[in-house]
Amino acid sequence: MLPSPEKISRRDMLTSAGLIAGATLASTMSNSPAAETAKPGKHGNFIFCLNTSTIRGHHLGIEGELELAAKAGYKAVEPWLLPINEYVKSGKSLKDLRKKVDDLGLSIESAIAFPQWIVEDDAARAKGMEQAKQDMDVVAQLGGKRIAAPPVGATKEPLLDLHKVAERYSALLALGDQMGVIPELEIWGPSLNLKHLSDAMFVVLETGHPKACILADVYHLYKGGSQLDGLRLLSGETISTLHMNDYPADPPVDKIDDSFRVFPGDGIAPITKILRTLHDRGGHTVLSLELFNKDYWRQDALLVAQTGLEKMKALVEKALA
Repeated sequence: MLPSPEKISRRDMLTSAGLIAGATLASTMSNSPAAETAKPGKHGNFIFCLNTSTIRGHHLGIEGELELAAKAGYKAVEPWLLPINEYVKSGKSLKDLRKKVDDLGLSIESAIAFPQWIVEDDAARAKGMEQAKQDMDVVAQLGGKRIAAPPVGATKEPLLDLHKVAERYSALLALGDQMGVIPELEIWGPSLNLKHLSDAMFVVLETGHPKACILADVYHLYKGGSQLDGLRLLSGETISTLHMNDYPADPPVDKIDDSFRVFPGDGIAPITKILRTLHDRGGHTVLSLELFNKDYWRQDALLVAQTGLEKMKALVEKALA
């Protein structure tokens, strides 16, 4: 079913609305927690992070993933909640896991979860908010700072009114204030809703919340057809986390999926342009290596993690040169 003319015109106006959002956000959102954890240096204010999906196929468990991240040279991780919940179900405690995080010298800059906070159905959304509360509690107990808020359950029709999305994200932000964890509005390129950078810019501006922020992804920006020039209208803290990856020229954008993600710099993505723009806007962005490539899962996990870190650092150095 095609969108109604009203919806088409609303979408057409979102790019300009997003630009206005970016101009406002650049002056209002300079107090991100990321700014408190990074100091200027050779790599600017970027924080290098390992999203554990990159080594998920190695089945190391959350403790093994944390140990490997530290051994590979990372100071930050972005774990998925699933292996953490499995760790708890096995009878182990979050207190002990937090001690391991601290002992390894790691910070949990973000975490990946999938509560249905955005959906139209009131009952399903209430259940999703309760799940979000539980997920935030886990992240908070581990000393984590942020948690992903993707458009789970709203990837297909109906096309959502972004004013309603902003109301729902505002409610999620209020919950985050209560729990001490910041939800990051995540862009999903294949989704019908929240697929564009401009969509997220509109929602973040509309909330009026000082901690509202965007979780972007190199692959999803490409898959969703986002206008990358819009990044220059945002402050460096508006993009709290950038999932780092790359993509090949083939298959084309309408055929490509997550499994084709490759190491940053090994594809055709304009990553140095993205990084330079974020840096010029005062970038305190967390650069989190997120891959789902099964070829990498067949390789040595430590080598994969180290290679990803080296490639991210090289791209930042190139962007800042």
